[in-house]
Amino acid sequence: MREFETYILPNGIRGIHRQVRSSVTHCALVVNAGSRDELKGEYGIAHLTEHALFKGTERRRAYQVNCRLENLGGELNAYTTKEDTTLHATVMRHDFSRAVELIGDVIFRSTFPERELKKEREVIADEINSYKDSPSERIYDDFEDLIFKGSELGHNILGSKSTIARLSTDELRSFVKRTYTTDQMVFSSIGNFSVNTARSVAERYLGGFDATQREYERTSPLAYEPFALSQLRHTHQAHGIIGTRGYSISDERRLPLALLVNILGGPSANSLLNIELRERRGLSYNVEATYTPYSDCGIVGIYFSSDHCNAEECIALIEREVDALRHTPITARRLSIAKRQFVAQMAVAMESNEGYMLGAGKSYLLYKDIDTLEEAYKKVMAITSEQIMEVACDSLGSLSRLIYTR
Repeated sequence: MREFETYILPNGIRGIHRQVRSSVTHCALVVNAGSRDELKGEYGIAHLTEHALFKGTERRRAYQVNCRLENLGGELNAYTTKEDTTLHATVMRHDFSRAVELIGDVIFRSTFPERELKKEREVIADEINSYKDSPSERIYDDFEDLIFKGSELGHNILGSKSTIARLSTDELRSFVKRTYTTDQMVFSSIGNFSVNTARSVAERYLGGFDATQREYERTSPLAYEPFALSQLRHTHQAHGIIGTRGYSISDERRLPLALLVNILGGPSANSLLNIELRERRGLSYNVEATYTPYSDCGIVGIYFSSDHCNAEECIALIEREVDALRHTPITARRLSIAKRQFVAQMAVAMESNEGYMLGAGKSYLLYKDIDTLEEAYKKVMAITSEQIMEVACDSLGSLSRLIYTR
């Protein structure tokens, strides 16, 4: 039996299911619509819409939406990213159909009543205030805004308080109509029942809605000039990001770049930057490298925080480590350890059925296919030191920099 089985509903929603031995079932509807699909003047509407999905439908009031699964001991949650919105549920196996019915009701029949929107605007305003008080989070958005200047990928997901305050019910409905189209949806499930059962339930509660198709194309970011900027933030510590554009999620070089970034500043204590900046020199307690691939591009960022007097030394050391990766092959032993660590991190991330289900849903949405864990492991173990050097030279040659100072 294949690890995942797939199907297509009559209205174009794609389905993916994995049968496992468990009394708990996880399912999600992944919609290929996020903050990069917002129009100018409505920044933050994707996130506000996600909040407002829980606030009433044509059949249910807000409290009925919230209590439907909780009264059964289940959960219903949602989140928004730059490129997608996901509504996901966890229930006992025998409540699977109830979860799917509720997801369909919320996605396709939400009414976004003004009285509830007012409450959610206040909730999001608090989120924005909290985010502004966290320079370690805010600097990532500021950096992306510069890296993707002029692109819808640049602005942060929360939007601004002034924009959120004036977004109306009609504007949310218009956003959903334009972006939540059935050709851009995947229903993902994992539980102790067959794909035929999954398909039957999904067809009953999701497949009966009208088929719709997206009528616009996303615009890829234009080329950008590398920059080195400092911003006065009066922070207790210096915060900085050094980075650049990265490969898209469909680029064959994505996996070697992900491994390279993990070697440089991944979560393991033996990452190059953690050893150099924290363990050896005691300059920074927080240093990490991240790589986020999007559908048509990506971003690589190396974040650090330090005392203001140590910021320049941190920058110099980070750039030195990056330069070494571009010009010196990684030893066979170092690469072997790095690959084993990376594979283990992938396995841990996918250990929970819920995480596996969500990852598979997004992968199927973007690729129309998914790799099994075994296939992903084989690809990682096949990466060579020459590939690591190639992607280091190609993607980390011209770095940009943003520093918060006082």
